[in-house]
Amino acid sequence: MSAPVRVSLPAALIALFPGAPCELELSAATIAEVLGALDQRFPGMRDRLADSTPRVRRHISIFVNGERASLQTPLAPGAEVLVMTAISGG
Repeated sequence: MSAPVRVSLPAALIALFPGAPCELELSAATIAEVLGALDQRFPGMRDRLADSTPRVRRHISIFVNGERASLQTPLAPGAEVLVMTAISGG
């Protein structure tokens, strides 16, 4: 059953989807459902976050309440979902 969760998106992703907020509330039971809901609001966003295997892309990290998550990770009501892009440098 879907429950309301809070989703935080990185600035790099928001730049690609004009009008996307940095934080929003969605109803979802898993991370896969979060990506589906994001894609409904912002077409193409799922493809930026997950590949066709399906799996979270290598350069993306998703956390639920501070713990690393996969597409199958279940979400409790009020969960905090944080989407991050990889940071590289030398």
